Amino acid sequence: MDYLRRLRWFSSSLFPTRGYSTPALEQMHLMPQDTKDNPLMFQFFTWLSEGSEQESWWKHFEAQVPRLKEFGVTHVWLPPPNKASNKHGAGYDAYDLWDLGEFEQKGSVATRWGSKEELQQACAVARANNIGVLIDAVLGHKLGADRKETFTAIPVNPDNRLQQTGPQREIEGWTAYDFPGRGDKYSTLKWSHRHFTGVDWDARERKSDIYYIIGPGRNGWSKHVDDELGNYDYLLGCDIDHTQPDVKEDLLRWGEWILEQTGGAGFRFDAMKHFDRRFLAEFIERCRRSLGSRDMFAVSEYWSDSISKVEHYIKQIRGQTSFFDVPFHYNLHNASRNQSTYDLRKILKKSLLERRPWDAVTFVDNHDTGIGRTLESWVDESFKVQAYALILLRLEGLPCVYYGDVYPNKEHFDANVSKQILKLIQARKKYAYGKMTEYLNYRNCIGFVRHGDDSHEGSGCVVVIRSNIDVKQSSGNSKDYGQEIRMKVDLKKDLGTTGKPVIYRDLLGDSRTVAVNAEGWGIFPCAEGSAAVWTRSTSEE
Repeated sequence: MDYLRRLRWFSSSLFPTRGYSTPALEQMHLMPQDTKDNPLMFQFFTWLSEGSEQESWWKHFEAQVPRLKEFGVTHVWLPPPNKASNKHGAGYDAYDLWDLGEFEQKGSVATRWGSKEELQQACAVARANNIGVLIDAVLGHKLGADRKETFTAIPVNPDNRLQQTGPQREIEGWTAYDFPGRGDKYSTLKWSHRHFTGVDWDARERKSDIYYIIGPGRNGWSKHVDDELGNYDYLLGCDIDHTQPDVKEDLLRWGEWILEQTGGAGFRFDAMKHFDRRFLAEFIERCRRSLGSRDMFAVSEYWSDSISKVEHYIKQIRGQTSFFDVPFHYNLHNASRNQSTYDLRKILKKSLLERRPWDAVTFVDNHDTGIGRTLESWVDESFKVQAYALILLRLEGLPCVYYGDVYPNKEHFDANVSKQILKLIQARKKYAYGKMTEYLNYRNCIGFVRHGDDSHEGSGCVVVIRSNIDVKQSSGNSKDYGQEIRMKVDLKKDLGTTGKPVIYRDLLGDSRTVAVNAEGWGIFPCAEGSAAVWTRSTSEE
């Protein structure tokens, strides 16, 4: 049974589907057609993305493609390829989507990541290695305008964008985008204040506020966005009005063009909660038609720890995109911060993995969650390996590995943690197959068994997750805590029929061995504050 069939069987047997369309991951191309291996996504950048000895980030990515292929990576999420508002911008400060490092704009020809030619070359190498490139699409706002304009706007309450805080007034805003370096190549649209719903700076009064732009042809804040702060259409910079026909057509054409230019396999959508979800659905549909591929990959960043809000968006988007499992990320973060009091038996509670695993792209951390970053919620190194064991070795969800946790970098790198994560990645590729049985025995120690399948010889593994416990801080009966778990493995493909115990060894370095009896039962330990991945030994010892 291949990955999608296994995922479909698991999810449909355990979870209701009322009110939902077909799960997103079931409809997407997740792996090369000639393999039955597990798919794996990789975020190939950090916020600073420093430390590469290559002349550009695109060159660095190209050089690492063979290694990523060895990891079993099937999809790579690259940073936004577009020209930013300044030459050091990461691309989330989107200036010109049509400039991939081709034109002299904002202080340089290349983007922070490199030139257009380097991007295209790196993508070609990835495709040749059966790795799909995901384009990070920033479709909700623009920054770095070329000129100021004068227009009428109303200041609104930052905590309730539906509440006016003053009379309408004439302001000066940086809203004119002329793209002098690119001219009319690829697109003739020149953006002005009529293409935006709001800005956050009045240059005339030199005042920062949220200003709602009014005038003929305006349609107001989008009604199809998150309702946080009254209406969360506005995020930053110049907020794009997706109801304007020329704006809509320009962005839709860009989606087709960027896939043609890069050979991309799909998209990661930035800040989904802040722009019209109807437009997003149309964007995805048009790109799929353009590719002639109904299974183009799409994943969206809807940043909320509320599972009910995420589920609401899943219903609204009706299977067009998968979602990062942000609620599960916060569970991991909280577990890492409160290990003595956190009940690991509830680690999946109110997450997409629990409710909608077939729509979930799981992750431990990303470029925004690090210490001092915008969405700081870093999973502490003391729980990082356990967290990766949970996303990489379970049956459900599509895991995404973060560059900053694997590659040396100046932000948040731990060499020992990286080594363990790499072992877990290899374990996913080789052993994490077949149905899954969970053993949620203790507050501080849980486990699960992957029973293996017919397509991967010697597959199957036993995983134990254990947190650090400070007895003085812990709560509950002493019987709630453990150091090992009795679990049953499937011995129908045993290494022999001698009647001798089958020996299991830990891939992460525990020197102990576990003897499994003829019925398949064994007692599997785990060191405190660690994870263990037990597999059948081929040794004669």
